[in-house]
Amino acid sequence: MSQLHVRAEPGAVAEHVLLPGDPNRARRIAERFLDDSVLYTDHRQMFGYTGTYRGLRVSVQATGMGCPSLAIVVEELIRLGARTLIRVGTAGIVASEIAPGDLVVAHASVANDGTTRHYMHGQPFACVADFGVTRALVEAGTAAGTAPHVGLIRTDDAFYAVAPDDVSAIRATGVLAIEMEASTLFLLGSLRSVRTGCALVASNRIGDPSFVSQETLDGGVDAMTRMTLDACVALGTDAGRLDSTERSRA
Repeated sequence: MSQLHVRAEPGAVAEHVLLPGDPNRARRIAERFLDDSVLYTDHRQMFGYTGTYRGLRVSVQATGMGCPSLAIVVEELIRLGARTLIRVGTAGIVASEIAPGDLVVAHASVANDGTTRHYMHGQPFACVADFGVTRALVEAGTAAGTAPHVGLIRTDDAFYAVAPDDVSAIRATGVLAIEMEASTLFLLGSLRSVRTGCALVASNRIGDPSFVSQETLDGGVDAMTRMTLDACVALGTDAGRLDSTERSRA
């Protein structure tokens, strides 16, 4: 049956799903990258599309901003059959070696959000991406000539809470960038036994009042999207090989 918020019929959502926060970015990805894309939900303007990319069936579903909204969407997507879910978004830069427009792949996230604590009843938890997804993202980006920075990020609830004076202390902990959804996605991957990952475009340096140009941001989003879709194809191929191996053993 259709879910309460992601109002899609059974079979409408692919096993591989890209998760932008912005509904307009979901539409952009569907129109620019997917063949024969079909809108399966627009309830609450949380656009979801399914199409194909290099022969692989893929969905792209907007999650909205922040962990509470993402948690609702991801829980319902999993009930609808999603098994590999990858966030595709933007992040504020912390690390000095990252420039606006660069790609970042997160292997883990510091959970500075309330949703993760709510799920875990206040207990600490290591929010880590699936290793296979992380590896596929890095390999896809490197093969395309857009090798991403790889490392730890932080997930915050409040977009404007971090001040410029906070950045040096955050940088000292090894955090590359800050965004607003990944920690809960990684947690749900562990709790619900699905694969999760996170690809990001670095927007502006935190505290810098000037934002990256739209041209640079759009170019980064396109590179991130291509990297993520290529990673999904690799993951889908690997899954097919594993299924074939298991059948031959049986």
